[in-house]
Amino acid sequence: MRRWHVTMAVVVAVLGSALAVTMTAQQKAESRDMTLLGSNDLQARSAYQPIIQKQGDRYIAYIGHHQGSMPNVLTGKFEDNGTSVVDVTNPRQPKYIAHIPGGGEAQGGGQAQMVRACSGLPKADRNKTFILRSFGSIGHEVWDVTVPEKPVKVTTVVDNLKETHKSWWECETGIAYLVGGDPAWRTARMTKIYDLSDPAKPVFVRDFGLPGQQPGASGDVPVGLHGPMSTGPKGNRVYFGYGTNKDGVMQIVDRQKLLNGPKEPTTENLLYPQVGRLDLPPNAGAHTAFPLLGVTVGEFARDKDGRTRDFVVVTNEAIANECLEARQMVWIADITTESKPFGVASWTVRESSGDFCGRGGRFGTHSSNENMTSIYYKRVMFFAHFNAGVRAVDVRDPYHPKEIGSYVPAITAKTDKRCVGTGADERCKTAIQTNNVDVDDRGYIYIVDRANTGLHILELTGAARAIADFRLQSSE
Repeated sequence: MRRWHVTMAVVVAVLGSALAVTMTAQQKAESRDMTLLGSNDLQARSAYQPIIQKQGDRYIAYIGHHQGSMPNVLTGKFEDNGTSVVDVTNPRQPKYIAHIPGGGEAQGGGQAQMVRACSGLPKADRNKTFILRSFGSIGHEVWDVTVPEKPVKVTTVVDNLKETHKSWWECETGIAYLVGGDPAWRTARMTKIYDLSDPAKPVFVRDFGLPGQQPGASGDVPVGLHGPMSTGPKGNRVYFGYGTNKDGVMQIVDRQKLLNGPKEPTTENLLYPQVGRLDLPPNAGAHTAFPLLGVTVGEFARDKDGRTRDFVVVTNEAIANECLEARQMVWIADITTESKPFGVASWTVRESSGDFCGRGGRFGTHSSNENMTSIYYKRVMFFAHFNAGVRAVDVRDPYHPKEIGSYVPAITAKTDKRCVGTGADERCKTAIQTNNVDVDDRGYIYIVDRANTGLHILELTGAARAIADFRLQSSE
């Protein structure tokens, strides 16, 4: 009997030791040709979107947050999650300088997920910088952040929506494509277009969405909008991504026709500016539609036709923990003939490379970078991949995207748990949830975490760095 007790004690000790080693291993950062420069915990607020804005000789990160409330250490007040303002001029020492509270429970819960920033708007003081952000789930508003430590509200653009999300703001024109649900429409997310060239005086332009979403339509309602990306007057295109993890649609729209065409939301008028549409499979969404235009494909260098082609990179969003859904991935469509887009490639992180389905939380893509800095554009893209961190992908040949670098942050004491199941069957695991990613014109990479782990600032190293073009780096 004594030998049994000794044996069990040894087994328990070994298992306990193995578990401790596993937990310790999960705590460590994982990287390949990407290194951490600096980080900030963002007051342990669940983070959605980082935008980096150059203001004079400073670089400021504006970061939108999901629902929740936390103490603001700068003011000592308990504040609804809103917009974090972080000075990232020195990426090795990011400094938290302000928090703009989000909407309270009456506004759909403390949150301000989306944020965009513009300097030099055409009808405003060109020396000023503004941010456009969602307010709770019901509205969009503009703040003057010329002095980023002291944000000042300018105006509420609209405040009667539902399910606000990721908008787009053209800084050269002031045209804003606001995402939310107009109560009169049949969908929770469509586009309300405003002229915010003078943010203090918003001018409504039109409503837009997929046919079947408009008031008075009948039949099935098409999947809601996630977000647009505009190439402005010069490119004259807006790329819309609809859907989350199913029934995705990538839509290409003629910007001039969208803004100046007939505005009554009839099916005919909604189709008028559309120049192309790609319907994804039932189990794939379209969170982000990022245009890769004018790509010279090396393989076709000696071909008479088709050496230079246009593409859109469509990123799905994983929404279920522990792989309880179809894998959400990156899909690349050839849009050289815009009216006939077709898929040419896909990319995902191999689950077996890190037992990601077993780590807890979401595994799959969420978003890509949206800054088109020449350092990376048509060379390297970055994809937030939840518990697989951020991934750098070589897209010089869009037919054969190749992962070249990665970084998974370390779990900290502030990293939150993610659960599956209910009641007695519920199980929870602490997991990194890299939510969104962007880059700046210095080439730094910014990732934020949905599970409260904060902001991490990274740079490429080794062979991955050599693929980028740092000759185009802005002077610091």
